Amino acid sequence: MSINTASGRGGRHYVLFARSISAILTALLVFIAHVPLSADSKIYLRVSDWSTGAIFAEAPVQAGDKLFFGWIHSLERIPWNEYYHIDENLSIILDAITFPAFGAGIPENKGKVCYVKDGLIHMEQIDQKFNELVWLNSHTATQEIRLNDKYITRGSELPQHRRVRLTIERSCKNDK
Repeated sequence: MSINTASGRGGRHYVLFARSISAILTALLVFIAHVPLSADSKIYLRVSDWSTGAIFAEAPVQAGDKLFFGWIHSLERIPWNEYYHIDENLSIILDAITFPAFGAGIPENKGKVCYVKDGLIHMEQIDQKFNELVWLNSHTATQEIRLNDKYITRGSELPQHRRVRLTIERSCKNDK
C-alpha cells in the first residue's frame, strides 16, 4: 500500500482505513467473548447457596425454556405460583403469577392481564426481568421448582433458613 503524503489525502485514507480495521477487530473480540469457548460449554439452571456457591440442584437449560416456582405466601399461607421463561440473553423473565386470594403483600395490579379462572387469580403478561432469583429457603414455604414441567427441587431438599439463589449460568463440562 502506498500513501500519498504530498496532498495529505492518502494519509487521511490510511487513518480512516486503520480506524475501520480497529473497529472491526473490536467488534469481533466482543462477539468472541460472548461465544462459548468450547463445544463442551453448556447453559445450566442452578440452585445454589447464596454465600458459599455450593450447588444443590442443576439442569441444562436453553432460551425459551419454561420455569415454574411454587411457594406458600408466608403471611396469608396461600399457594403462590410463578411462571417464567428463559430469554435469549439468559435472563429469567416473569410471565405470570397465580394465587387464590388477595392479602397482605400481594399485588393488586401486576401485569397487563388479570382474570379469575378455576378459583385462581391470574396475572399475566408481566414481562419482569431477573438476573437471578434469591430467597430465604423454608422447608414448608418453597413448594416446588420445575423446568419444562420436569421436577428440579423443593424447599424440603434445600437447607432450612439459608439464602438460596437460582441462576442461569454458562459453564464448561470441566467446571465441576
